[in-house]
Amino acid sequence: MRRKIACALVGALAMTTAATAQEQVLKLAHDNTPDPFDNPGHACAQVFANIVQSDTNGGIEIEMYPNDQLGSNSEQVQMVRDGVIQATIASTGALASYYPKIDVLNLPFAFTDNAATYEVFDGAFGQALKKDIESEMGDVVVLGYPDTGGFFAVTNSKGPIEDLSDFDGIRLRTMTVPSHQVIINALGAQAYPLAWGEVYSALQTGVIDGQMNPVPIISFSDFGEVQGYMTLTNHLFSPYIFLLSKAFWDGLDERQQEILGYAAQSCVTASRGLSRIIEASDRGVAGLGDSMEITALTPEQRDQMREVTQPPFEEHIQNELGEDAVGLLTQFKEEVGKANDSGYLQ
Repeated sequence: MRRKIACALVGALAMTTAATAQEQVLKLAHDNTPDPFDNPGHACAQVFANIVQSDTNGGIEIEMYPNDQLGSNSEQVQMVRDGVIQATIASTGALASYYPKIDVLNLPFAFTDNAATYEVFDGAFGQALKKDIESEMGDVVVLGYPDTGGFFAVTNSKGPIEDLSDFDGIRLRTMTVPSHQVIINALGAQAYPLAWGEVYSALQTGVIDGQMNPVPIISFSDFGEVQGYMTLTNHLFSPYIFLLSKAFWDGLDERQQEILGYAAQSCVTASRGLSRIIEASDRGVAGLGDSMEITALTPEQRDQMREVTQPPFEEHIQNELGEDAVGLLTQFKEEVGKANDSGYLQ
């Protein structure tokens, strides 16, 4: 009897060891706060992690590193490429130094509504962009394009912005993305590139007068404490790019790849849903109205701003990134036009 028990224990231990050996760890880093109800980036990450761990029955364990715990978002992209971590939810600014053509997404005043952005990034252009990023970088897989919070708004401490003349003399923080600087300068403001971690203190001390971000980011960053005015310019839509290590992806079986693909789609849906919820709640425009004067541009005002920003933007893409980027921009514009024409505002 003792021998049978001993054999059973050895067998159970062997099975446990084998199961443990099959378990994989996916380290996922991003630059947002670790509250899935506070910002779209972490909502996306949390949904992804929950589905992957549940549907693989723990076979893939997700380790989450929010709030730039492992380094800046740009450094996280390099960590994925080096295999130090397996995934990151990257901003276009963080990806730009590795894939400069991501800049074409910064076509100013392009979209008419949120539904049009979904159509473009879920459709033919999103697939073409995925293929090009993977081909150019060689060591990553693009899982999707989560929402950063929707369209960009501009906040500042000087006064309401209603037309082009109101931008004069305002120092506006941008990401360290050249096209953002081109756009802001074309509007008549002074572009001031600055790392994300320095923005709040720079606004507080007057080093910069304003910044631009989606409404949910403006809300959870507490910019209403240091800014008096917000204009719903809707001049940019800049999604996240969900990157996974290709080496990790290639090491998964077909079923695991299916699970990660489904989890990534759910992650994108969650980020979009939370973005719209925040916008409509007292943590969105309504809540920010308690601390800032809010201005919504008319279609005519946006058209005027589009006319002065798109030509220098397109010239920048031509001069700095070349014909391949121009071709990608052309495809982007075509798909944006189709999506706008089919949108609910038409």
